[in-house]
Amino acid sequence: MKNLVILGGGYGGVNIVLGLIDQNLPEDVRITVIDRNPYHSVKTEFYTIAAGTSADKDVRIEFPDHEKVDYVYAEVSQIDSENQQILFENRSDPVSYDYLVIGLGCEDNYHGIEGASEFTESIQTIGHARHAGMSIGNLKAYGKATIVGAGLSGIEAAAEIRESRPDLNIRLLDRGATVLKAFDTKIQNYVEDWFLKNDVEVVHGANVEYVEKDGVCNNGVCFVNDVTIWTAGVRPNYLVRELPFEKDDQEKIIVNDFYQVPKQPNTYVVGDCAASEHSPSAQLARQQGEQIVEILMDVFHGNEPKKPKELKLKGTLGSLGSSEGFGEMMSKSVTGYLPRVAKSGILWLNKRH
Repeated sequence: MKNLVILGGGYGGVNIVLGLIDQNLPEDVRITVIDRNPYHSVKTEFYTIAAGTSADKDVRIEFPDHEKVDYVYAEVSQIDSENQQILFENRSDPVSYDYLVIGLGCEDNYHGIEGASEFTESIQTIGHARHAGMSIGNLKAYGKATIVGAGLSGIEAAAEIRESRPDLNIRLLDRGATVLKAFDTKIQNYVEDWFLKNDVEVVHGANVEYVEKDGVCNNGVCFVNDVTIWTAGVRPNYLVRELPFEKDDQEKIIVNDFYQVPKQPNTYVVGDCAASEHSPSAQLARQQGEQIVEILMDVFHGNEPKKPKELKLKGTLGSLGSSEGFGEMMSKSVTGYLPRVAKSGILWLNKRH
């Protein structure tokens, strides 16, 4: 019996499981999914947990149940690529693999800034988002919350917290000259105006020097602060960074056209852990997962895999609270109610799937 281990039940991993169980899997292939949680988490909505506008159950989806799929819920301590097995922190028996898909996602990148990891909240895991939500929810009236980083995650978190807690003083620290540098001017101006109208202070040209328990020091000025949320960049999971595989300048594993590690072609990498010309996103991980399914099915049946087609992403959507949003739809920049409804619709469809 050959064991395919899927390490991580995120967007890429789940799409691979769903895709494979819809195919005619050979009798000698079994799938083992390994994740710390007994459910798939909708990571793109973790900011709502931090803001207190969604409950845990709203961002959890049960893993698919299938006779050829086993699940191991445990904390991984090491990917032993030499002996081809997965080791665990509180489980003595390793899991061996014949094929491996690495989809462990990313974690915060603190860029070596003193105090950032100790004194900031994170929304990179559901557990961290819960903790952030408690910290925000427990603030007294007129408390101060700072979000470091004005990319998509920071924008959505700041807006959602403003809607959830209109009494709070909210500050957004942006390293650039404008928020959302990956988007066009129309969207940047729309988001800037939304923050101005909703009394969210945006500080451009930020350069966080260090973080303390009760403050953030930026460009020589220390802001007194009650809660700091870090959304200023990510890096691949530390287990991936420890692997002896070639990586790019973002510490992601370099893969070939078939998402394989060149020197260990029975190992595939998906999502935030794989080097790519595209920015990390749930959409990217899902599409990569679909392509990996086709590649694996060829491999399982002893066929030469076909080179996947070039990925075509469909744009990005973001929310500003419950009634406004922004994004790119059909190569056009859109703002207002329509992109917010579209994002909610996509989320609903994904949960149904």
